[in-house]
Amino acid sequence: MHTLKFAIALLFATLSVASLSAQTHVTIVGEDFHLNGEPTYPGRTWNGHRIEGLLLNSRMVQATYDDLNPETAPRWAYPDTGKWDAERNVTEFIAAMPEWKAHGLLAVTVNFQGGSPEGYSKTQPWINSAFAEDGTLRPEFTARMKRVLDAADQLGMVVILGYFYFGQDQRLQNEAAVIKATDEATKWLLDGGWRNVLVEVNNETNVKAYDHEILKPARIHELITRVRQTQKDGRRLLVGTSYGGGAIPKENVVRSSDFLLLHGNGVKDPARITEMIKQTRAVSGYKPMPILFNEDDHENFDQPANNFAAAIADHVSWGWFDFRRMGEPLEDGYQSPPVNWGISSPRKRAFFNYLSEITGTKAP
Repeated sequence: MHTLKFAIALLFATLSVASLSAQTHVTIVGEDFHLNGEPTYPGRTWNGHRIEGLLLNSRMVQATYDDLNPETAPRWAYPDTGKWDAERNVTEFIAAMPEWKAHGLLAVTVNFQGGSPEGYSKTQPWINSAFAEDGTLRPEFTARMKRVLDAADQLGMVVILGYFYFGQDQRLQNEAAVIKATDEATKWLLDGGWRNVLVEVNNETNVKAYDHEILKPARIHELITRVRQTQKDGRRLLVGTSYGGGAIPKENVVRSSDFLLLHGNGVKDPARITEMIKQTRAVSGYKPMPILFNEDDHENFDQPANNFAAAIADHVSWGWFDFRRMGEPLEDGYQSPPVNWGISSPRKRAFFNYLSEITGTKAP
């Protein structure tokens, strides 16, 4: 515990420096991820499977959450204060990151428009968007995101950063605003100098709740290509997009992406994870590139057959989605504000202990 507290104190001391130079560089070599020129988890195997080169991750999309709708914001109040506090949320998120890293977690998925704070929602009356209606970035949101990216950079972690989320994309008034938001977010990342970021243009492009055509499967490659073609000093961002649970990427996305994002929500049989990977690699235009699951709400980590194990058996990265079910205590879930960002529940401990076993890390 003292070691963890020291790590947190050191992190905040480091982040107090006004200007940070990039410490963590993520690159892609074939199907592998490299950090600072070396494959992730160097030399590691588990149960005969190569872990080296994978990017094991967790969905933590509410890191910079805020609700600009005064009618719904009270829903997310902290029990001890009776108020919602976006700054407290991001501060506690950053404080928890060293412990996640100590268990072998190398990446977190966040989003400029968050995710459903209810886990799964039919309607989304709250307003959680880093973009104003015309597509310009809101500085209070980017200030919080900067803190997250800086913290991850100093810890040697990668951030899978989404731009858009269904249910919030309608906050942008038209397609021109979506394009402007894409350009502003991309420029902001390049100007910031971070090299530990993977861009997920939108979360689950094939979900029918998207309002704007350019965010839907037939045209999403236009935004992927737009991000890829934007450069600063000869440097560009690595980019892709995700699909809903069980879906296979379309050819236009496979051809335009640097990596492919799959979701395992609703996939109860681990054999289907294996089949999804096989089908993805068979899509026309596929070339050796990393495949990541960055959202899967299944556990069964105590069973030899589970979605996590099925993915890594085919050298595919896997990421957990932990949402708080109705009636569960605040210790559960990483997507429903107010979030307890610690490893605070049996479900969370099961994931992080399994992650530690797979990666060969020994948390303090």
